Amino acid sequence: MLRFVANDSGQADRIRRIDRRPAWSLFFPLAALHAALMVPLSLAAMLGWLAWLPGLATPGGHGRELLFGFALAVMAGYLLGPLPSRRLALLGGLWLVGRLGGLAGYPAWPALLADAAFALLLAAWVVPRFLAAKKWRNRLLSPLLGLLCLLAVASLAARLAFPALLTPLLHQGVLWLLLLMAFMGGRVIAPAVNGHLMARDRVAGAGVQPRIEAVLIVLLGAAGLLAISSALWPVASALLALAGAVILVRLWRWSPWTLRDRADLLGLLLGYAWLGVGAWLMAWDLLAGVAPAGRLHAITVGALGTLASGIMLRQAILRAKGRPADERWLPYLAVLFALAAGLRLALPSAGASWSPVLWGAVGAWSLAWLLVAWRLMYWRRRGAAIAAVRPTAPPTST
Repeated sequence: MLRFVANDSGQADRIRRIDRRPAWSLFFPLAALHAALMVPLSLAAMLGWLAWLPGLATPGGHGRELLFGFALAVMAGYLLGPLPSRRLALLGGLWLVGRLGGLAGYPAWPALLADAAFALLLAAWVVPRFLAAKKWRNRLLSPLLGLLCLLAVASLAARLAFPALLTPLLHQGVLWLLLLMAFMGGRVIAPAVNGHLMARDRVAGAGVQPRIEAVLIVLLGAAGLLAISSALWPVASALLALAGAVILVRLWRWSPWTLRDRADLLGLLLGYAWLGVGAWLMAWDLLAGVAPAGRLHAITVGALGTLASGIMLRQAILRAKGRPADERWLPYLAVLFALAAGLRLALPSAGASWSPVLWGAVGAWSLAWLLVAWRLMYWRRRGAAIAAVRPTAPPTST
């Protein structure tokens, strides 16, 4: 009779590996479905059609769910790696309960505590991983990720007890998310472009461009700190405008015109371009002395939607031993997110036609994320099927 030997360390390691699941397989589909459903529900609630969703009936509630519901779920899926099944289920359960609290909009303490616990556990499990990095640019991820998680908790408290602080906290969240996307997006795009150019032309591309990356970290980090005080908004505006130019210079050095045969990489580059445009638009608002509002959607829709969807699908495809270049839906996703962002940015000039413009932006966003969720499930099933047919070592017998 076959049985596992408890004191066999190799067999125990195998059992532990079997019990671990990649965090992306849970959080990426959840994040995609949340993004697809939350935005139209939020717009309907703000128009007074869904009185039973008071948590989404305000711009603050809408923004918080996008930043600290959706974006944190994407971070969890991308950065956590394989986790024991119970730990992953705990984290996923806390996130789901927290989202229910965000929909309700009233002080349901179990939901609020679950939402806060999710952010704090995410910080506790992710932040220490980057503290041992040798390069200061990599170590910077620790305080940046920790800050975003703490802002999630602080915005939760502000929503309940200090409503006037919620909007400034969300603006801070967008600024630090801009820095995170500029950093992480570059770390994904550079090796992908280099790998393609080496395989096709045997010529390396510009790579990570560490000096430009360092400049971006300094500029965006300083802008985030200075933007806390409205008296310093003109200085923060100048730094953001300069950062936007540096982002586009970095993009140009990746030579997008040489990637016409890789629509998936062009989609990622388009998302990175939205970061530069978003930085400029936010700089314009701060220079005018106006708190950022509608123009933030260049970052939260154009950049976040395009980059997050591309990176999520790229990871799922590679884990399933596929080729991102063969995923024919990636170019359509980039177009849908560009349409959503463009319509949302055009809303102030729409006049009496604001309703179809706004619903058009929402429809493009939601359709894109439903496509992402579908393709994620497809690649997850394909990866599981491949893993199931791999030969495994026979168990130890006694």
